[in-house]
Amino acid sequence: MAPIVRLFGPVDGVLGAEVGIGEVLVVEVLLLLLVVGNFVTRFLAHTRHRRQAEEGPEAVSRFLPHEVANVALIAVSLYYLTLDAHAGTVMSVLVLGLFLADFFEFEARKAEARRDVPLDRPKGALGAGLIVFAYAGYQVLFFLIDGYVAAII
Repeated sequence: MAPIVRLFGPVDGVLGAEVGIGEVLVVEVLLLLLVVGNFVTRFLAHTRHRRQAEEGPEAVSRFLPHEVANVALIAVSLYYLTLDAHAGTVMSVLVLGLFLADFFEFEARKAEARRDVPLDRPKGALGAGLIVFAYAGYQVLFFLIDGYVAAII
């Protein structure tokens, strides 16, 4: 791995440090935890949207914890971009795709509530979240398969 540029000073010292397992950075583990947290808040938001849709289409509103989780995920992925250009770029693009999917899924739920049809699961956002989860998991758990990949390459 390339040497870390200390752009943010003490923050880089904490989040850019290695966890102790392979070359896994604290920020990579944090991203994985944020993605899992995003799934939890998405589930809670969808449950809340279903209850709100029963009250009427105007009652459906954004779920603040999910929006905070999205903003935190975007911020940490953009910060990761300052530590590792390649992996950070991939992660940031995937997270921004997840954010866009979440945005349009909410609008789709509002449209379904206006048409008075049962709310569908946020399939696009779940798919995008699974891709982000897979990449974050790959970044964190690559040390498990590193020896096999090195043997093949």
